Amino acid sequence: MLDFPIIDSHIHLLDRTRFSYSWSAGSSWATGTTKLNRDWTADDLTSYAKPYQVEGFVFVEADVDMPHYMAEAEWVAYTASNDARIMGCVACLPLERGPAIEVEIARIAALRPVCGVRRLIQNQPDPDFVLQRNFLDALNLLPKYDLTFDVCIDHDQFENTIEMIRRCPSVSFVLDHIGKPDIKAKRIEHWCHHIRELSALKNVVCKLSGVLTQANHATWTQDQVIPYIEHVIDCFGVDRVLFGGDWPVLELAASYREWVDIVDRATDILDADDKRKIFRDNAIRIYRLK
Repeated sequence: MLDFPIIDSHIHLLDRTRFSYSWSAGSSWATGTTKLNRDWTADDLTSYAKPYQVEGFVFVEADVDMPHYMAEAEWVAYTASNDARIMGCVACLPLERGPAIEVEIARIAALRPVCGVRRLIQNQPDPDFVLQRNFLDALNLLPKYDLTFDVCIDHDQFENTIEMIRRCPSVSFVLDHIGKPDIKAKRIEHWCHHIRELSALKNVVCKLSGVLTQANHATWTQDQVIPYIEHVIDCFGVDRVLFGGDWPVLELAASYREWVDIVDRATDILDADDKRKIFRDNAIRIYRLK
């Protein structure tokens, strides 16, 4: 069991008095989404994480219904000013608007906790979404504001995503949820190949997050998912891997403690310093949290 506090690189907070989240109100992407159809707070995380201690975390945009992405970032910034646990924020921006979005990039970059941007790719029907000129032009504006880009894709979107990253060599990319492999269907071969190909691009790091929700929520086992974690670490190395809870979405498949236990076990071969990198130090460095 870990003997140091975690800095979690991927946490969602939900406030239904302010925002609507259509995806969590019973959408079809996963059985049991209605379980998430309530508020989720930083205090809830502290409670649910026990006996582990989460010292701080990066809030990642929670796919609020459009067009409230800017209001969400401003709400998180205000909340962070009164809660030291919110150490960073990855805000949503519709980068497909192209260079015109720079006004909003500058606006969110001025918010103290904002350290990155995310625009969900996983639910885009156009496979060429990430290769559109406007999207690439907006992505290439992010280094000017010292912002990373979180890449959230499904396992069948790797090819164009890899090409997108090649066309943006100055952008720092963070792959969410290890690229969402199809663990439930035991389709690992192509995912393994794409992870190795992606890891060769030095401007990409990878989050150990969102893994259990890609498996069967009721029947997953540690032995089933640990090979995915081991492959990510083998490809990216301990300096380019971050622990993420993807909480509270994690609650659809497991508890926070169960997920930490799995990653702890998968990294048992590492020395204490390398384990600290994955569970806290890399998040601080990559998202510039301190």
